Amino acid sequence: MQFTSEQRLDDGVLEREFLLGEIPGTLWTPESAAPAPLILMAHNNGLPKGQPRLVARARHTAAYGYAVAAIDATGCGDRPRSAADEQARAELHRAVQAGEPVDEIFESFIGPLVEKAVPDWQTTLDALLSLPEIGGPVGYSGWTAVGIRLAVVEPRIAAAVFFAGGYVPHAQREEARQITIPLLFLLQWDDEGNPRQRALDLFDAFGSKEKTLHANMGGHLGTPWFEVEDAGRFYDRHLKWGPKAGS
Repeated sequence: MQFTSEQRLDDGVLEREFLLGEIPGTLWTPESAAPAPLILMAHNNGLPKGQPRLVARARHTAAYGYAVAAIDATGCGDRPRSAADEQARAELHRAVQAGEPVDEIFESFIGPLVEKAVPDWQTTLDALLSLPEIGGPVGYSGWTAVGIRLAVVEPRIAAAVFFAGGYVPHAQREEARQITIPLLFLLQWDDEGNPRQRALDLFDAFGSKEKTLHANMGGHLGTPWFEVEDAGRFYDRHLKWGPKAGS
């Protein structure tokens, strides 16, 4: 892992850009001498790690006492895309503009993206946990499809906050039954691109004994800021005060 830049923010959080092979990422760490628990933060549907909403959540969470990492996984953000990925994105844009059904296009686009992204997150996790300023345990925040897959294959993930707004492929809907870690699931009640019943069915499918659904009025981009603060309390319960990962 090579750090390429760093800056100290007004709240004391250290923000550093890094490269891990071909994986670009950003790491935010709190102003603390003690090793911090880690949260992996992913944006829905492969959007860039530099999206302002993600960056705002990451900085706030780091100031709350956590190390936070975001990456552009394979095919995501500004990473090079295959011809098939570009074609799928173009077809999706065309279908949305025409008001046509998009589920089949999402399935062909998001499914492979998830499969390629998760190994990059695991590689990043290995590198981050070797840093002295990060002590675990590990949480996850954001893109539900990647979070489901990562929680199934990666035992170091101890708790997760999922945003219901992104498309979840059929494979991950089936894998949801294997999820047993504590979950906080955030749903925008009037999300025009995410059928409400589909999100509720997914929440019902999660195998976790401790799972909480927060539903708020409003569209896709309307998640209230207080949910970021509630997520901080959720992580505190499971990453700071609860049993340590692997114990």
